Amino acid sequence: MLKKMLKPLGLLILALVLVLVAVAAFLPLPADAVLPPEKYGAGASSVEPSYSGLQRNFPPLNVAADHPDSADKAELGRLLFYDPALSKDNDLACATCHHPDYSFTDGKARAVGAGGVALNRNAMSLWNVGYSTAFFWDGRAATLEEQSQTPLTHADEMAADPQALAAELRAIPEYALLFSKAFGGDATSAVTFENTQRALAAFERTLLSHDSPFDRYAAGQVDALTSAQRRGLGVFRSAATRCFECHAAPTFGSDNFFVTGVPDVEGQPHDAGRKGVAADSLEGAFKAPTLRNIALTAPYMHNGSFQTLEEVVDFYAKGGGAVHGAQNLDRHILGFDLNAQERADLVAFLYALTDESQLPSVPTTVPSGLPVVGRQTNPAHAVVKQINAPQGSATAPFAPHIPTTITVAAGETIQSAVDRAGPGDTILVPVGVYHERVVLDISGLKFFGIPNAQGEWPTLDGENKLAEGVIASGNNFEMAYFRVKNYTSDGVLVEGVTGVHLHDLYTENTGVYGVYPVRSTNVLLERLEATLTNDAGIYAGKCENVIVRDSVAYGNVIGIEVENTVNAEIYNNHTYSNALGIFVDLLPQLPSKVSMNTKVYNNIVEDNNILNNAPPDSTQSLVRTGTGILLLGTDNAEVYNNTIRGNKTGGIGVFNLAIGFDKNEIDVGPNPEHNYIHDNVIENNGFDADPFIKNLLGSGYNIIWDGSGVNNRFDQPGVSSFPPALPSKGWPDPLYNLYWRAVNFVVGLIG
Repeated sequence: MLKKMLKPLGLLILALVLVLVAVAAFLPLPADAVLPPEKYGAGASSVEPSYSGLQRNFPPLNVAADHPDSADKAELGRLLFYDPALSKDNDLACATCHHPDYSFTDGKARAVGAGGVALNRNAMSLWNVGYSTAFFWDGRAATLEEQSQTPLTHADEMAADPQALAAELRAIPEYALLFSKAFGGDATSAVTFENTQRALAAFERTLLSHDSPFDRYAAGQVDALTSAQRRGLGVFRSAATRCFECHAAPTFGSDNFFVTGVPDVEGQPHDAGRKGVAADSLEGAFKAPTLRNIALTAPYMHNGSFQTLEEVVDFYAKGGGAVHGAQNLDRHILGFDLNAQERADLVAFLYALTDESQLPSVPTTVPSGLPVVGRQTNPAHAVVKQINAPQGSATAPFAPHIPTTITVAAGETIQSAVDRAGPGDTILVPVGVYHERVVLDISGLKFFGIPNAQGEWPTLDGENKLAEGVIASGNNFEMAYFRVKNYTSDGVLVEGVTGVHLHDLYTENTGVYGVYPVRSTNVLLERLEATLTNDAGIYAGKCENVIVRDSVAYGNVIGIEVENTVNAEIYNNHTYSNALGIFVDLLPQLPSKVSMNTKVYNNIVEDNNILNNAPPDSTQSLVRTGTGILLLGTDNAEVYNNTIRGNKTGGIGVFNLAIGFDKNEIDVGPNPEHNYIHDNVIENNGFDADPFIKNLLGSGYNIIWDGSGVNNRFDQPGVSSFPPALPSKGWPDPLYNLYWRAVNFVVGLIG
């Protein structure tokens, strides 16, 4: 009897096991969300053709497709913006906290709401707010229409009841007519709370600031910036300050969120920032506001804790909130040294972002008949006039220029020659040693050293005092035949450019990077030699369409790095004696949200075993010494025909971002997916693994895969690996799925 009972039970268990296996084999694997191309964030936004690469395309206005803006809606919104009727007690208007004379802020550390209640955040400027996709300091709203609901209805702000407000406006004959004109229909259907929000948003999208001294300089009016402001622009773009990383042109702001560590104001409750509305975000992360018209909007930061721009600069110079014990600071906030002149120049440049040429008129009366917020005197306006050069127009075309060749004369600085150049010129630099930083913003420049009879190149030497050797933001920029050495941040920084060609350069002891094209499109790096940097000798980041070839990198933390970039080829290079040879990665909390479509082939990657000497709190300090090629979070990479040998931790690593980042910091798809590694010579790697890998896996390997990501395939027979078997192209998807789930179970046990 027992045997008869057990037999069906055994069959049932077997059937259940088969069902589970079938489910595991055929159920789709979890994959990262696929971003549309318009959300990638990689590459340049520079205007072509242009006088300089500093001219950038603004993003599209954030307008809802189902209710486009119109002049009638914007005009209605202008009146509503200044009308106290929108508040419960008819005593507060939108303009109370967003006053035009304070650049649509209020001049207070923290805004004041209904009944004089002090709010806990600084009122944000509304200039160029129409380009945003995240509103408030914490990004809780995605549209201007959605944003307006909080100030209109919150009990501590305007405290209006939506239905009561609509009824009040409907009872005002002029508003009834204006709503009907803007939205159609009679007063009953046209005057609604939703249409009130839409009209306010339409008005706010007209608050555009495009014609500052900076914009005129970028468009070719060279004297639009003072000499101090031009120097300050260089400081702003410097990899020492890294201001441009979070405040990039043209908006000079970001819809991303950053932990800067601004301390709480004594007596005020702690503000969690983005964490308060998104549990998976970092504590204390706040939106990077626009710097346009920043000189008119003091006090500063989310809690108004700094009264002057000088205080803000000093805060970042000291390393942000690190001195206050803040955790998880953004990776770009590392502190920096500025002398008094550089500090003053940087602040002067921020004044050059001032433009109120499209300031709409303030109505003298509003349909409700209630008092309109009066004009106010903002002392900062007088300071702006004192600091900025006389005004012109950014829309005026620059004068035609016939390209010519300019040779640096004996005793002349390189910068003096550059300042005489126009679009398309060639600048030649004779052999010599030049102790300066060179800034090139004009498009079409060729910047060449002139080799002497012995084949020697001119040298840019920062004497370990200057931050960069070269900063370039001109489209179609070419530089060659220089030695660049002894700078504290970068050898050659190229930012926001379409068309970059860097070749035949030697960089040594240049701080963080040897060559550093960033946020650029169509980048060719070739015949470079880079050594002694504390990050990457050869780097391209947040770029689109990159080639790195025929180059040598040694003695760096990372030999070659392609970060958060779309479409790259890395081939015919030799990386050796770095901590990591070649790095293709996707890092979080950056404007570019993807790393994809990279080919790595025909490289020699060997003996990358030097000690990682990166600063302890930097991202590059996470690199494990002894790694040949590392794919971190990247997608659609192909690694083939390389020789990878003698790297003591591992030949090739394929990892999820969790290997080095807190889950709340990761705002991108963290998994490496659809990568293919095949036909490489991989030998004698993993023989003395870094302690982290040794403790995790017991030893190093020729190939290390953490099991994450869908459709990663390996055709490298006969090499040591973790896990011991690697899925190849020949595996059918059901077998891959089964194996993937088993590997991830084991990896989960390992921790």
